[in-house]
Order: sequence, then C-alpha cells, then structure tokens
Amino acid sequence: MALPACAARALGPPLQPERGAPARTTCPRRHSRVEAELAASRPGSVAASVRAGPPRGVSRGFNSQPLLDEPLKAASSLVGAARAPLFALLLRGRRRRMHDLRRRWDLGSLCRALLTRGLAALGHSLKHVLGAIFSKIFGPLASVGNMDEKSNKLLLALVMLFLFAVIVLQYVCPGTECQLLRLQAFSSPLPDPYRSEDESSARFVPRYNFSRGDLLRKVDFDIKGDDLIVFLHIQKTGGTTFGRHLVRNIQLEQPCECRVGQKKCTCHRPGKRETWLFSRFSTGWSCGLHADWTELTSCVPAVVDGKRDARLRPSRWRIFQILDAARNFHYITILRDPVSRYLSEWRHVQRGATWKASLHVCDGRPPTSEELPSCYTGDDWSGCPLKEFMDCPYNLANNRQVRMLSDLTLVGCYNLSVMPEKQRNKVLLESAKSNLKHMAFFGLTEFQRKTQYLFEKTFNMNFISPFTQYNTTRASSVEISEELQKRIEGLNFLDMELYSYAKDLFLQRYQFMRQKEHQEARRKRQEQRKFLKGRFLQTHYQTQSQSQNPNPSQNPNLNASQSGTQSLFQNLIQNLTQSSGQNLSPKENQESQKQNPGQEQSDGNTSNGTHDYIGSVEKWR
Repeated sequence: MALPACAARALGPPLQPERGAPARTTCPRRHSRVEAELAASRPGSVAASVRAGPPRGVSRGFNSQPLLDEPLKAASSLVGAARAPLFALLLRGRRRRMHDLRRRWDLGSLCRALLTRGLAALGHSLKHVLGAIFSKIFGPLASVGNMDEKSNKLLLALVMLFLFAVIVLQYVCPGTECQLLRLQAFSSPLPDPYRSEDESSARFVPRYNFSRGDLLRKVDFDIKGDDLIVFLHIQKTGGTTFGRHLVRNIQLEQPCECRVGQKKCTCHRPGKRETWLFSRFSTGWSCGLHADWTELTSCVPAVVDGKRDARLRPSRWRIFQILDAARNFHYITILRDPVSRYLSEWRHVQRGATWKASLHVCDGRPPTSEELPSCYTGDDWSGCPLKEFMDCPYNLANNRQVRMLSDLTLVGCYNLSVMPEKQRNKVLLESAKSNLKHMAFFGLTEFQRKTQYLFEKTFNMNFISPFTQYNTTRASSVEISEELQKRIEGLNFLDMELYSYAKDLFLQRYQFMRQKEHQEARRKRQEQRKFLKGRFLQTHYQTQSQSQNPNPSQNPNLNASQSGTQSLFQNLIQNLTQSSGQNLSPKENQESQKQNPGQEQSDGNTSNGTHDYIGSVEKWR
C-alpha cells in the first residue's frame, strides 16, 4: 500500500534491509514490529517524537482502550487516510499516545464516528423491537421461526413511509385546520352562520308591531342611474369596518379603485365619472367630520351635484332643482350597544381624540360656544378618568346615537331653552325612531353576519368575503362595577330605548326575509315538480300513441280514442300552465303574453301549451 506524500515525508526515506540479511520470509506481524523499531530509532521522525512523550496538555493517564478497540472507520479524509498506515507501523504500546494526539487533532472525526455507530445501534435495536411487535401481532399468520431479511426490510420500509406521511400531513394541515381530520364534519350538519351571533337564543319574542312594509326592505338600487347610498357614520359603532367593506368587499361590474397608502377610494358608476357611494372612504368627510342626519340631509345634494355657479340662468337652476328632487338617496347606518359604545368612545378620547373638525351645522349655522360648551380646556382630553368623562353635562357622547339620527331642527338645534328637557327628549327619540325605520338599511355591530345578509337582500349586492364577528374589543376589556354600568345606562337612556327598538326591528326583518326566502325556494321546488310531471305525461302519451297505432289510416276507431286522450292531456297541460301563471307576477304574465300572442287562440294545440309552460319555468330559472 503506497503512502501519501505527507506520510512519506514524515517517516523519512524508506528502510533498506541490511546487507546479507535474509529475504522477507518472516511473519508480517514480526516484520512490521522490526520496521517500527527502526523507524523509532531515527531522530526527528514522528515515531521518535511519540516515544519522547505526548505533547503538553495531553494526559498520560488517558484511557484510550475503547478507542483502540473501535475500527478506524472515520478516517475518510486525506489526513485520516495518511494516519491509518502510520498507526499500523507503530508499536502497540505507542498507539495510546497517538490516539491521545488524534483525540486532540481530529476530535470532530471521532464524534462523527461515534454518532454513526450510535445511530446504527439505535436502528438495530428498533428493528428488533419492531420485529418482536410484528411477531406478536402476526405470529399465528407467520411461518415458524424468525422473520427473514425481506420481511425486516419490508417492515422498516412501511414504518418509514408512515412516519413520512405523518410529517407531510402535519406540514400541510397544521393543528386542527385540516377539515379531513374533523370527524364531526361528516356526522353533524353544517351550522347556520346567521344564528346566535351574540350567544343569545335564535328565536326571540317581538316587542313592537311592525307592518309588512316596515319589515320588507327591497331597494331597486340603480347603480348606473342616479341612486346614491349615503352612509351615516356614528362614532365607535364599527362604521370604519363596514365602510371598508363597502369599497373593498362588494362584487360590482366596476369595483372601487383603492390605491395603496390612500384611505379614499374611487367608486364610479359603470361608464360614468359619478360616484354611487357617499361615505368616508369614497368622498371623504365632505359634509364635516361624522356628520349627523341633520347635516347630511341638507349637505349631500349640494356636494353631489357640485357647487352651482351664480352664472347659471334661472331656467337651468330650476332644472337642477327638479333633478335633485328626483334623485334617490338611500341612507344607511350602523348602531351599537350604548354601554359598549360609550366606553369605547371614552377610551378613544383618552388616547387624544377630540373630533374638533365636526361642524355640527344645524339650520344653516354651527352652534355657539354658549350653546355647546367644551368639556376640557387644553388641546385634547387625553388621560381623563371615566368619572370625569361622565360628570361633564355637555359631553356629546351622552345619547349620541339619538342625537345623530334625529332631526335637530325640530327642537331648535342646540338651543336648550326652546322647549323643556322632557319634551325635547321625547321629540328627539321619536324622530330618531322614525328616521331609522324609514332608512333603506341599518345594521347592528353585535350581528355582523345578519347585517351582511340584510344588506345583500336589500340592495341586491353581494359581498366577496363574509363579515367577521369580533366579540373582544377595547370596551369589553374595561371592567366596571354594576353601579357604574347603571349610571352609564342612565346617561344614555335615550340610546338604550333606541337600541332596544332597533334590535327588535332588525331581528324581525331578518326573520321575515329568511321566511320569505324559504317560501320562495319551496315554490320553486313545486314549480319544478309540476314541470317534470308534465314532461313525463307528454312522453308517456307519445310513446303509447306510437306503439298502439303504427298506421293511423287503417284504424279510425283508435283515432277517435286517441283524440279523446289528447284532449284530456291538453286540459292537463292548460291547468299546469294556469297554475304556473298564477305564481308569476303580473309584469311577467304581460311579458309572456307579448312573447306568445297566439297562445289564447291555439288551445287545441298541445305543443303550444307545453312550450309555454316550459318557457315559464325557464323564465323562473
């Protein structure tokens, strides 16, 4: 075996046999010992340095017997390949010191060797354990004796495949997110996404009596025409989230254009440069910060149509006034539980919110400082405690929802001396209830999914992704005593009455729309069954007529019987058609009569009646 260059240089020139010495016919082991002694006697060689003793820092008492017994399998590098023949030439007594040197020089190789041997021993033990388990389970089915090598390999392959599948499954479906692991999804039906969002009972007992017109809210919203949705945003009611849904989460022919880094989006009508949405995220605070009902009803028409130039002629000005009167403004808003909203506003004021930009314009002018004093003297009211927030008698957070939904011109705006306080509160509450009931739509923060459902049914506009119900908010994290809660309810007694009214109306509208949807689905199923029954009778009659009368000219009596059967079939088709026509609306009946003008005159024609019924079903679809 040829030595590497580094090992040859360390050993010096090769040993030459003495003159007259016999040829190498002795034992290889003895010959190696002789060569090792000669190499050790040379000064400056590696063996001589080893004989002189270990280097400084290496203990003489280091027990390297386990290392000597282990095969030198870790010598795979160039240095290891050079040291392997060197160790073979040294005396057995000197190998311990060389192993000490190797422990210092090549400790990494020894660690890798030990790790490899440990893993091999672990795999060997695992194979025996699995073999024992396999023999216990499949002992009766297996042959007498131990498993052969092929069975061991197959078992190990199956175990490795199982472990790999578990790792892949945990990577693809972490935790309990994988639907395949949820066994209850196969046994239990899907829950209703609209029921008991606030952990209350799905059915409730109505407190107020509303007419069918109050419950049925169907807005024929023409986005291509002049219709406009006006969003009345009340502070701390979740209006920001709902406003983002309006501009980013609605399926439209021409979606709103929202640019990164900008709050406002461009919501134009299809093919026009006009907006169909008046809200914070589409037109901005065009009528002031958090404008109320009084401000919006007087400000929105002027803002939407633009400022009228004084150079317009009176005739053209009259035309614009007529167009404003014909324009459809659909007001919407979101309400919230008064106590939660009040605490949320207090926390917002603590962080420095002031809403100083609110105009509070009423009857053409803002309120004076005497009519609406301020509760704080500095730039803001940050850090105020809850008691100080409640003690201010001019705090607009008290009964904010009633004030922003009512017509303030009925009570003299912010002038409290116009009428007594009791009468003023009553007028404000009744005005807020009336405006809320006649709004195109309103939602509740505590019922996000129901709010989404009613909006989609009211405006016939669908959202892309469902709303999310957040039951944990900043207000819910505030712990208050029962006494403080009663005081907050007393400060917002008008809002408490309005919210109770709004919640009752909201849930009644939801139940009414759901019942109507179920009735419509039932009617459609009945129409489909009638249609299939008519088609079956028609096919059955034609099959019988073709099988019984291959030549109709040779059997006149059979023709008479077939004509009677045909007349009965015609009457059946007419009854089915009349029943379907009764379920259609008058407008659809007029359209069907226009499309089939000769239907009433062709009662004897069976195909006309059948095709008319099929056409009505296709129109229903």
